[in-house]
Amino acid sequence: MKLFKLLATAGLAAALAGPAVAQERVSIGTGGTGGLFYVIGAGMAEIINQNMPETTARAEVTGASVENIRRVAADQMTFGFSSSSTLYEASVGEGPFEEALPVSGMAYLYPAVLQIATTADTGIETIDDLADKTISLGPPGSNAAVLAQRILEAYGVFNPGNVQFLSYSEGTNALMNETVDAAVVLAGAPTAALIDLAAQRDMRLIPVESDRVEGMLEEYPFYQMHEIKPGTYDGQDEPVTVINDPATLFTSQDASEETIYQITKAIFDNLDTLAQVHPQAAEIAVDTAPNTPIDLHPGAQRYFDEAGQ
Repeated sequence: MKLFKLLATAGLAAALAGPAVAQERVSIGTGGTGGLFYVIGAGMAEIINQNMPETTARAEVTGASVENIRRVAADQMTFGFSSSSTLYEASVGEGPFEEALPVSGMAYLYPAVLQIATTADTGIETIDDLADKTISLGPPGSNAAVLAQRILEAYGVFNPGNVQFLSYSEGTNALMNETVDAAVVLAGAPTAALIDLAAQRDMRLIPVESDRVEGMLEEYPFYQMHEIKPGTYDGQDEPVTVINDPATLFTSQDASEETIYQITKAIFDNLDTLAQVHPQAAEIAVDTAPNTPIDLHPGAQRYFDEAGQ
């Protein structure tokens, strides 16, 4: 009897208190804890928590682009980070995706550019000079390796017998040890591996000529031309033209329009706060955000339409 009275009293108290408000959970697919996706994703989660009442957001550690796309498409996460090239391939069922997945763009974030580095003592000044030279293309299967091969093929200088697949730090170390003639890094500029290289050697970044990759850009429309500003690295006195495979936010086509609108609004109304997380986050802007490789989600489109008025 005492137990019954206790339960009845608890039930009455709960009824008087009114229905509990469920917290909406927002899961963000990022990458490894040492990567930029995770750092900026954690910053976005904090902004969402501060600006969307009754919402709990969390940045999830993942294997980055491919895993994020598969999990978002399966409704296991709300939105995520991806390279533009991988997101486009997911939307059409190419590359690592056997079928097209129901994904939509949320925002272009910041440039991730392919930087082809050498040193002055190699005598290499152009991509044509890389013919028959040994070059590290980045980790095997990486976006860096894929893009670097496409550029070399566009120039007609790709030789599979002369390439190595090394991590960025291994590639720059090999360049300093003169076991390779050039090394590739795909990242925002400046990036740590090339900052270190420029501090120890007379580093030279090899530019891409837009007319030589015109066909490649038509075939792979998710890539963009980009210019690295003078002074980005020690000893870099001139701008360097490179290829950009931008970092992009995306979500599922089936995601709630209102939810994606509110998330997009929370992030882009607070870019000044996000910029404090990492210097690369300062590159994120409302003006460039709609430039995604696939169609924007209606919720994101609604926000950017309003922001442009």
